[in-house]
Amino acid sequence: MTPPRLAGEGARIRVLVCDDQAIVRDGLVTLLSLLPDVEVVGEASDGADAVRRAAAEQPDVVLMDLRMPVLDGAAATAAILSARPGTAVLVLTTYADDASIVGALRAGARGYLTKDAGRAELAAAIRSVSQGQSTFAPEVGARLIDTLTGRADADAATAADRSTPDALRIRFPSLTPREADVLALVGDGLSNTEIAARMFVSVATVKTHINALFAKLAVRDRAQAIALVRS
Repeated sequence: MTPPRLAGEGARIRVLVCDDQAIVRDGLVTLLSLLPDVEVVGEASDGADAVRRAAAEQPDVVLMDLRMPVLDGAAATAAILSARPGTAVLVLTTYADDASIVGALRAGARGYLTKDAGRAELAAAIRSVSQGQSTFAPEVGARLIDTLTGRADADAATAADRSTPDALRIRFPSLTPREADVLALVGDGLSNTEIAARMFVSVATVKTHINALFAKLAVRDRAQAIALVRS
């Protein structure tokens, strides 16, 4: 799979805004235009239009609503990424139900926010997904873990036993002890900064371990790694 195109030093993140409500699109375009490192390269009013505009404009990030006419956001996401896997899709929607979240992620979305997200949260999410990372609203992340693991409360102890560093090394023997430690903390939902503090290493070292274990486990992002740890 082609990796996301990483914006170079001083480069602006090219964003395509997709939403069927004109007032929402206008608000997003106005908000994003105030960010010094973001360039809005186009707007789309339905899913099919989003696919066409993504092909024409080749954005770094597509800001995607889910409930849209002609072609829904999940189908549009799949079509965009099929043609241009390096694009990062960030869902911005009103809906945070299990079906919507899982459908979007299965289509390849790299992030998922709800429309009550603040300006700072949206800006941070765009920057994060443009750099190949995943980002989720807190409530979405919690629901995602519950949905993807498929664990009932009665299975929580078993899941915890399978996600310890020692258990992960047995399940994934290609991992080094440090990589297993990092994977266990990723599975607990810790950020790179939190992992670095927990392990008394630099954030750069954590990133090196994460890149290595992602390659060994053939996972694309934290969401897939969390699902793998909890499976």
